Parts: sequence; structure tokens; C-alpha cells
Amino acid sequence: MDAENTRPENAEENGGGGISRKTLLKAALVAVPAAPLLVGRATAPASAVTDGPLPLTPACDDGDAPTIEQIEGPYFKPGSPLRTSLAGPGTPGVPLTVSGYVFGRSCRPIAGALLDFWQADNNGAYDNTGYTFRGHQFSDAQGAFRLTTIVPGLYPGRTRHIHVKVQAPNGPVLTTQLYFPGEPRNNTDTIYNPALLMTVRTVGSGREATFDFVLNVAAPSPSPTPTITPPPNGGGTWKAGTNYRAGDQVTYGDVTYRCIQAHTAYAGWEPPNVPALWQRV
Repeated sequence: MDAENTRPENAEENGGGGISRKTLLKAALVAVPAAPLLVGRATAPASAVTDGPLPLTPACDDGDAPTIEQIEGPYFKPGSPLRTSLAGPGTPGVPLTVSGYVFGRSCRPIAGALLDFWQADNNGAYDNTGYTFRGHQFSDAQGAFRLTTIVPGLYPGRTRHIHVKVQAPNGPVLTTQLYFPGEPRNNTDTIYNPALLMTVRTVGSGREATFDFVLNVAAPSPSPTPTITPPPNGGGTWKAGTNYRAGDQVTYGDVTYRCIQAHTAYAGWEPPNVPALWQRV
């Protein structure tokens, strides 16, 4: 989202006395038990660290600009494990949960969006041989996601951040980074952008953060009917509904792909659309 759209969720509430469409949508989503956030009246800006209830960030209105892209960096690895937790008991570092929603341009939630996260460990190092602090997940039926991890460590030249790729079914990949408010290096990191600040609060010995992604895709209908993208030149062995294991090979059009993460295939996640699941042979 650009600078014009970095206002906190309560900007409309405190200014014009109205409530944003996104706030109403979230309130409706949270009424469903599967949603991970308790929605209340927002009381702090997106860039604040607070001990009170977490506000919802960033604001989103019909026609709102999508979440901005940022560089991938040198440490991305395809084929991350399917998991919502990157840290467990005893993992060094400050516990952190990051939760939020994935929306389309008109603020309707996107179910089944792929979110692929990767970050540095507590010492500021990336695991380039395995998949420590790497993992992907899919947003639920309400467009919600939740990541359990730690606050990433610092390394030379960068402020504290988390990398992520987000992709709606049949949509383009958004590559971006999420940042922490109040970090001294935010002022010197040339990649840092305040539009990508999470809202963060301290809870016990850990932290909770929220951020919502707005993808550059048209809003799905309330009950979308998935469609399969026809393979180029027709044909192929890939089929929606099939349980694929790592190492399985399929053809899609005239191209062969190898499965790099066990999963159940479904419409919208054809091999060329999801590099986190399929690798071209």
C-alpha cells in the first residue's frame, strides 16, 4: 500500500466519525470461530507498540492500492514446509505471533491464499541448507492467517524484518517484507518502508503482531466457484483433488513438474502458479 494508505484502521473512525468497510468486514469475519483476531475499536496507529488491544492494520477501502512489493533478497528458498509454526518450545528468541487477513482490492477476504514466510534466526542468520524459520501456509475460509515464530535477529545493513510471498489462487505473486515499529535501524535501512509496519504489542515475554495484505486481484464473489486454468497446448497429468507426495512428477501442458511439498491439489494451484509446491523439471 502506498503512503496515502498507511493510515491506521481508526483514521476514519476518529476523523469523519464513520467506520471503514474493512472494519465491518473484519467484525463479520471474527464472528466466525475460525477467525484468529478479536476485533475491537482501534486505539493506536499501525506504527505503534502497545500493551492494549491490537488495532487492525492497514486500512482498506474500495479501490485501495495493493500492498507494496519489495525485493526478495538473496535468501529465499522454494519448497518450504507446509506449517504455521516456525518455532517451538525452547527455540532461542522472543516468541512472536503474526496474524491478519488477505484481502482483494475491494476488501473482500481471499480464502486459500498462499503465504510463504522466511526470516533470520535470533542471531540474524538465515538457514540456507535446511528450512529453519521457513514455512508456507494457506489463508482459511475467512482469509485469515496466523504465524508462530520469533522476533528475527539483526544482521549488518538491515533493520528487523520478515520476508513473505503472498499469492491468491490464479493470481500474481506479491513479494514483500514486514517491519517492526520503534527499531532504530528503520531510519537507516534503505529498503525499509513504513507502509509495511506491523502493529505490535508485548504480551508477557513475547509479542503479538498484526498485518493485513491487500492483493492486486479482483474481489472474489462471496461463494467463489474455483476454476482450473487450462494448460497451454492442452492436456497434462496434473489433476485437482489428487494427493501428491514430494518427488511426484506431473505434466501440465508440454512441461514436466516435480512436487517439492506434499499437498492436495485444487483448482487455482496449477503447477506453474505455485513455485512453493512445484518445480519445473
